[in-house]
Amino acid sequence: MTAEGHPAIAGLVQAFARLPGLGPRSARRIVLHLLARKESEMRPLARRLAEVADQVRACSRCGNLDVSDPCGLCRDTRRDPRLLCVVEQVADLWALERSRLFKGRYHVLGGLLNALEGVGPEDIHLSALLARVEAEGTEELIMALPATMEGQATAHYIAERLANSPVTVTELAHGVPVGGSLEYLDDGTLAAALKARHRLRTG
Repeated sequence: MTAEGHPAIAGLVQAFARLPGLGPRSARRIVLHLLARKESEMRPLARRLAEVADQVRACSRCGNLDVSDPCGLCRDTRRDPRLLCVVEQVADLWALERSRLFKGRYHVLGGLLNALEGVGPEDIHLSALLARVEAEGTEELIMALPATMEGQATAHYIAERLANSPVTVTELAHGVPVGGSLEYLDDGTLAAALKARHRLRTG
């Protein structure tokens, strides 16, 4: 027997411990909390997890998560199709949507270029992005990527690929802190960065 008792309980603790931001201690607290409230919290949570796993999918156009494909944002005719905002992950898209300022469309790369880790252009959704820019008549491509080496390298790679295209490539203003992730920024900082975006220089 493990410290958590039955192997099923230990397995659940391990499953929670693998989630971002959780370690073994936090995982044990969550499992104990749920086991003490099986009917009121644990079973409803299990049903909701199964429901989301069965119904939610990645949008084949932008990469957002939704129960429909294309997603609600892509189907929204009120959004400006000339503006396309590039983000690393869905969490960044959701963060920008909370600001309620951006009225264009999105593209989720699903990662960033990273030579040290062997992540190249073919490993993220870059070819789909370039195809969208051409097919959808994009006029401005907004790089809303992390202010990290990988984020900047990815933004510059995209800008260079579009150097001969009429599309204007811009990036968020540096109100976004270096090394910062959009997911953790407050709405005011996001709003200021979005409003003060500027053209991305490649040379």
